[in-house]
Amino acid sequence: MALDASDLRDKTPDELRDQLASLKKEQFNLRFQQATNQLENTARMRLVRRDVARVKTILNEKAAAAATTESTEA
Repeated sequence: MALDASDLRDKTPDELRDQLASLKKEQFNLRFQQATNQLENTARMRLVRRDVARVKTILNEKAAAAATTESTEA
């Protein structure tokens, strides 16, 4: 199941970082399974890689929004 970007935007940056850490861990485990020829669902690697990119994009959006808010307040 792929993550939905609108659901990710509702999360806090800390929750997103936790999500990113768990996705990275899953990505590592999938790579390990592939290396030992135990990987059954090869499409899962692609989904996880895209979910990682999606989470990173949302984190960068939130960081950019926070930076513009700070610069307009100053």
